Amino acid sequence: MSDHALARLAAEGDMTCFEQLYTRHNRRVYSLCLRMTGNVPEAEDLAQEVFIQLFRKIGSFRGESAFTTWLHRMTVNQVLMHFRKKGVRLEQTTDDGETPVQIVKGTEDARRMPVVDKIALDNAVAKLPHGYRTVFILHDVEGHEHEEIAKLLGCSVGTSKSQLHKARMKLRHLLRVQRFKLRAVGDD
Repeated sequence: MSDHALARLAAEGDMTCFEQLYTRHNRRVYSLCLRMTGNVPEAEDLAQEVFIQLFRKIGSFRGESAFTTWLHRMTVNQVLMHFRKKGVRLEQTTDDGETPVQIVKGTEDARRMPVVDKIALDNAVAKLPHGYRTVFILHDVEGHEHEEIAKLLGCSVGTSKSQLHKARMKLRHLLRVQRFKLRAVGDD
C-alpha cells in the first residue's frame, strides 16, 4: 500500500496503517534528527516528537507532494522548534556595553564548521556529476534507503550504492583540493 493510502487511512483512525508508516519511516526521521542535532538522546526524543506530531497532523497531508517530502519538512521544523525552545540564543553585550548581540548556540566557537567550510562543502557537492550528486543528496541528506533510491531513479540497488561511494570519494578529493588551495593562498 502506498504512503498516501496509508496516511489517508491513518487519518481516518486506522492505527495499523499509522504503525506501518512508523515502521517505514522511523529510521529516516531518526537519522535526520541525529544529523541536525549531533546528539543521540536528543535525536531519539525528537524522532518520537515527530511521530506524535504526525499522529496529530496526518489528516492535513493532502498528497500534493510525496509523503516522504512532507514528513522530512515536518521533521526539520520539529528540530528547529526544539532549538528555539531550548534557548539556543545566548545574550552578550558589545564591547562598549550597549545593544545585546544575539549569538546562536553552537556558533560561539568559530572552529566548529566555520561558514567557509560550509561554503566549501556546498561548492564541492555542486561540482559532483549529476548522478553522484542525486544519490548523495537522496541518501546522505534526505535519508532515503538504497532500495527507495533505486525505485526513484529506476536503477539497481547496487548502482545506488556504487554512485554513493563514488560521490563520497569525489567529495573527499574536492575538499582536499580546496583545503590545499586555501593553505597556498594563506601562505602568500
